[in-house]
Amino acid sequence: MDTLIGIFLGSFVIALSGAMMPGPMFVVVLGQSPRRGFWTGPVAVLGHGLLETLLVGAVIFGLAETISSPAVIKVVALAGGIVLLYMGVDMLRSAGGLSLSGEPAGGLKVTGVHPFWAGILTSLANPYWTIWWATIGLGYMLIALQTGAAGLAAFLVGHILADLVWYTIVSSLAAGGGKRWLTDSFYRGLIRVCAVVLLGFAVYFGYYGVNIA
Repeated sequence: MDTLIGIFLGSFVIALSGAMMPGPMFVVVLGQSPRRGFWTGPVAVLGHGLLETLLVGAVIFGLAETISSPAVIKVVALAGGIVLLYMGVDMLRSAGGLSLSGEPAGGLKVTGVHPFWAGILTSLANPYWTIWWATIGLGYMLIALQTGAAGLAAFLVGHILADLVWYTIVSSLAAGGGKRWLTDSFYRGLIRVCAVVLLGFAVYFGYYGVNIA
């Protein structure tokens, strides 16, 4: 992942794995798409992505000198590897019981909110989102920064594009009555594949953290 393409692809795959797991934003997009149409997913991602872009900017420009030290990178990379390992194992363990039925998660009721604001609110209200950015997201940002600003841009674009691709698919199927084509069995298979990929990234993060000088 020491090239811009590698950073982009790695970011895309990790973000896609997270986006595909059921959560508040998934419920909102799935629930609103039949009424609001295909654009529900992309608009929700617009709000979600704006929040993440502001977060990345705040972290990098506000803490650039502090977080760029090898000691900090080592700790964050190892923490990110541990979280990735947990996510991968948990995804493999829970894949058999997952469904695309859109069951509410976390008790958050924002189905009547405009998708743009729902994308922001569901992110802020989701503790998983905070944990992800404090460990995996920050760790990947620090690795990407080793190639400069272009690396950070590749990370952010890959991350947001993964959300856009997944939620566009979800909203398109829901709006067009095509949910039957994305079956639970196919979805569970995708989750298992993503889980294995995350385990690979967990090893990479751990290796990077141990060997950084």
